[in-house]
Amino acid sequence: MEWLIPVLIVVALIVIAGIYLWATYNSLVQLNVRVDEAWSDITVQLKRRADLLPNLIEAVKGYAAHEKAVFENVTRARAETLSAAGPADAGVAEGHMQQALKSLFAVAEAYPQLQASQNFLQLQQSIVDTEDKIQASRRFYNGGVRELNTKIKVFPNNMFARNLGFHEREFFEVIDGAAISEPPRVQF
Repeated sequence: MEWLIPVLIVVALIVIAGIYLWATYNSLVQLNVRVDEAWSDITVQLKRRADLLPNLIEAVKGYAAHEKAVFENVTRARAETLSAAGPADAGVAEGHMQQALKSLFAVAEAYPQLQASQNFLQLQQSIVDTEDKIQASRRFYNGGVRELNTKIKVFPNNMFARNLGFHEREFFEVIDGAAISEPPRVQF
């Protein structure tokens, strides 16, 4: 009978450790799925913006056909955004896109008749709306990455999380911070 108490203690500790591992694993899976979902939201918004850009370029081209370099920069930035493979690539592409949009809107400001075009104004508003959605999606994604990375790094999770296949994720940060320090200027 004396051996029963130590055996029960060992079994209880094993059960507690098993419950802890089970709960931690499930929470890591949930966080990982949330981060994947948030990244998907970002890619949807980036694609939406990329789909709007050709229409915006065509609207501006009608008034400012000689601004070929601006249009090429926007087209190049659009292609770079669509081909971004992950948060780091998307961050670089986002910096380039912001610079290109600033140039495009600066060209548009020089043409009052373009500013009066209903089509241009609708496209411009759609771009602004999409930029807001990208910013919100980015905050949601980065919040999920912060939670997941913290959960992976804290003790005792750091001893087994990587062995279970969980790795820290990259934040979606724009590499060229100056490119987004001032949002594209839109005047109506």
